[in-house]
Formats: sequence, structure tokens, C-alpha cells
Amino acid sequence: MKQKFSKCLFLAAMLFTVSFSASSQIFVKVRPAFPVIVRPVQPGPGYVWVKEEWETDGNAYRYTGGKWVAPAQTGYYYKRGYWKTNAQGMTWVKGNWYQGQPGNNGKHKGQYKMKHKGKH
Repeated sequence: MKQKFSKCLFLAAMLFTVSFSASSQIFVKVRPAFPVIVRPVQPGPGYVWVKEEWETDGNAYRYTGGKWVAPAQTGYYYKRGYWKTNAQGMTWVKGNWYQGQPGNNGKHKGQYKMKHKGKH
């Protein structure tokens, strides 16, 4: 009986592992909470504060926000990451630097235009 249970448990674990490895994205039903981070002094002009950012860590998300991000170069703006929802749940879309104007005079939520003209 014990041996049969062990085999069933092993088979269930294998099926669970295979089902997750076949997916290229991780979906969650509830967004993970992010910790409260005290914002340090801005290290230089053009840096953007990223308060919410996530990376995949196995079959879960790991918080990597709460940091200053260096500008890609002059003329770029930063678009914050966001949670994308679909029928399977939610998945994280990473923030990134984009060239040009964010549109709408730079007033899009989560988008920041660099205000300096020097290179970094």
C-alpha cells in the first residue's frame, strides 16, 4: 500500500513538473505583494525610479523593483511594467526604455521622459 502511494505521488509530481515546463509564461491568479522600499537619493539626472518590477523565479515571480534605473540614452522614455490579464490568469510584462516621445505630452501613467541632454 505504501509503495503504491509512493508511485502515485511520484507520477503526480512528474505530471505537475511537465505541465509547468511546457509553458513559456507563468500565470498567477493573485498578484504577489511587493515590499515597501524606502527610496534612496536619485543617483543622477535622468534616472527613473522603478517601484514595481518582477522576474520569473522557477514557477513563481520574484520582486526586483525598488531601484533607480539608468537611462538607455538621451531621447528615451521608460514605460513601467504591468500585469497583463487573460483567461489563464495574470502574467508580468517587464518595463523597458523606448525611443521617442511617450505620446500625450509624456503624461501616460507609468511613462517617464528623460529631462536632461547629457549622455550617461
